[in-house]
Amino acid sequence: MNSLEGQFLVAMPGMEDERFAESVILLVGHGDEGAMGLVVNQELGSLKFADILDELDLGDPDAVIRLPDRIRDRIVMRGGPVERGRGFVLHTADYHSGNTYKVTEEIGLTATLDVLRAMAFGPAPKASFFALGCCGWSPGQLEHEIGENGWLTVPFNSKLLFDTPVEERYQKALESLHITRATLSTDAGHA
Repeated sequence: MNSLEGQFLVAMPGMEDERFAESVILLVGHGDEGAMGLVVNQELGSLKFADILDELDLGDPDAVIRLPDRIRDRIVMRGGPVERGRGFVLHTADYHSGNTYKVTEEIGLTATLDVLRAMAFGPAPKASFFALGCCGWSPGQLEHEIGENGWLTVPFNSKLLFDTPVEERYQKALESLHITRATLSTDAGHA
């Protein structure tokens, strides 16, 4: 199978692992060693970006309090069940540090504190997405799950990641394939 890095995975209705029911995952890595992705449509409702800044002591507490509400109240996403205490930032390519991994020409992934400081105090990427945790697959596991009709693949679309409300991302991902929940089948077809 060709690399699916930079594409979305959309969970099928028959997904056996309830943690991934109706999930949309952006694959940030996929190769012979396995795959890694971030769930992009599950919000951690009890946690806000300012809480992360406070917890990590990333700025003067008074400066954090003075941040605009749009920054302080940014949502924190549940990136997946692996490494739940580790933060990952997907961001537009206009931000790059020595620790940024290029996912596509349009987006990078940075998992170091410098990007969190930039998001809070500048210069910030044009668009960004912060998640705690990630998803991981061992070699061949993702290919097997796709073959068993566990996932659909959807080409990357920055509007889906950065501009679509979280609660609409699953439906919008399906719509990009010209299907709806009602037209999905849990039966796999093999030729």
